[in-house]
Amino acid sequence: MLRPSLKLNVIASYTSQIYLIIISIAILPLYIKYMGAEAYGLVGFFAMLQGLFNLLDFGLTPTISRQTAQYNAGIETALNFRQLFRALSLIFVVIAIIGGGILFSLDNYIAAHWLKLENLSIKDVLFCLQVMAICVALRWMTGLYRGVISGFEQIVWLSVVNSIIATLRFPGVLLYMYYFGFTVKSFFVFQLLIALLEFLILVIKSYLLLPKLPSQHPIGWSIKPVKPLLSFALTIAFTSSIWVLFTQLDKFVLSGILPLADYGYFTLAVLVAGGVLQLSAPISSPIMPRMARLDAEQQYEQMRQVYLNATQFIAVIVVTAGIVLAGLAKPVLYAWTGDIALADQAGPVLRLYALGNALLALAAFPYYLQYAKGNLKYHLIGNIVSVVILVPAVVWAATHYGAIGAGWVWFLMQLMYLVFWVSYVHVKLEPNINLLWFKTFLPSLIAVSIFVLLSTQWVEYSGDRLLILLKIIIISFCSVLIAMLSSVRVLNIFKAKIYRRAI
Repeated sequence: MLRPSLKLNVIASYTSQIYLIIISIAILPLYIKYMGAEAYGLVGFFAMLQGLFNLLDFGLTPTISRQTAQYNAGIETALNFRQLFRALSLIFVVIAIIGGGILFSLDNYIAAHWLKLENLSIKDVLFCLQVMAICVALRWMTGLYRGVISGFEQIVWLSVVNSIIATLRFPGVLLYMYYFGFTVKSFFVFQLLIALLEFLILVIKSYLLLPKLPSQHPIGWSIKPVKPLLSFALTIAFTSSIWVLFTQLDKFVLSGILPLADYGYFTLAVLVAGGVLQLSAPISSPIMPRMARLDAEQQYEQMRQVYLNATQFIAVIVVTAGIVLAGLAKPVLYAWTGDIALADQAGPVLRLYALGNALLALAAFPYYLQYAKGNLKYHLIGNIVSVVILVPAVVWAATHYGAIGAGWVWFLMQLMYLVFWVSYVHVKLEPNINLLWFKTFLPSLIAVSIFVLLSTQWVEYSGDRLLILLKIIIISFCSVLIAMLSSVRVLNIFKAKIYRRAI
């Protein structure tokens, strides 16, 4: 099978992700304007539920993606691969029905006892919670088909579809509500329609990619093909569960503490900061199956180069974005919404989550390395230790200090994980790579931090919003340029050119 271009996959994935981030974030003030902060709090609760539902993944999505890459490398036969896919499909359907059914049955408790409603009708909230349960189950099931499509490295196609679905899901819902009413019920009815459409498209594409088998080779309906992969899958399942707790626990705790309107503002800040983390997502989709294939083909040096180059790419784009967003949190929120009170309230939370997400984007890299090698031992240990610290810390901080307390816990946890545990994992798996890895991003991180710190005095978060936006764009552009010029790879290119000219 022809191997797709890794560079093209990365470009397509990033283009799609940047587009998704822009339209999803740009549209948020309109949601709050037309629906109200309390209704938007319910939308934030929906996003949190989707994250929590990933606890039921049990490592199945990464497993099918890796096995697809193994099939492409010629290690897995077509029959075995189809049998595995069918077994996982059965498991996904059962889990979706059970998980969605549990959410559906808890609607009364959530509406009456968990959410702090003020103005929304409990009848409308019950309807929305029931629709949420169906949407969450459908969107979770698409993980299986996304895993297959990513494993076949059809990232360009997937990026186009993601962009179309995002266009319908975010700005498209406003057009729907324009005709059917700017109510929270209209919002969730439209989300259900889009979830169904997305599910059907990904199912059809996955089955078109699956290898065709002659009729004399029946696939069967057994789940036995999953058994040899249980160790790998369950390890991913446990670490994925920790990841979900890592990213959703604070939101879950605060959803039961804050009034729904205040939770809406908190959600807004976290979603804006989440744009930083979303910028790192496109790099994992192309490099994880590519690294798994290179490891299977015993091309270890090429795999290490992919790893280091991807780290530097993340440092220049994602870490820079996190630093700029943290340094200019209040001006960004004011230029975006025109609400000074909102900027004052959400700015400190945005700053901490933006920095934490930037560090998390770097700290995720050893997982990619372990994933490629098929051994997640150290990832498992690191996540166990992290969650033992994180869970009580988040509950205590959120209960006593609210959103800002949860933000500090988030930032400090990512900093400690990056400094201590990532180095330990590198030493154990690739003893000669740790120093090179840190060198790929530390120069740009330091240079950009200094520049942004000096530039914050130039931007106020009141007055002409267009002028503030222009200043933010200039600082962002300069920060990316500084990050590129500070990166080791770019410096080496310059040195090589100077050396050739000298000769």
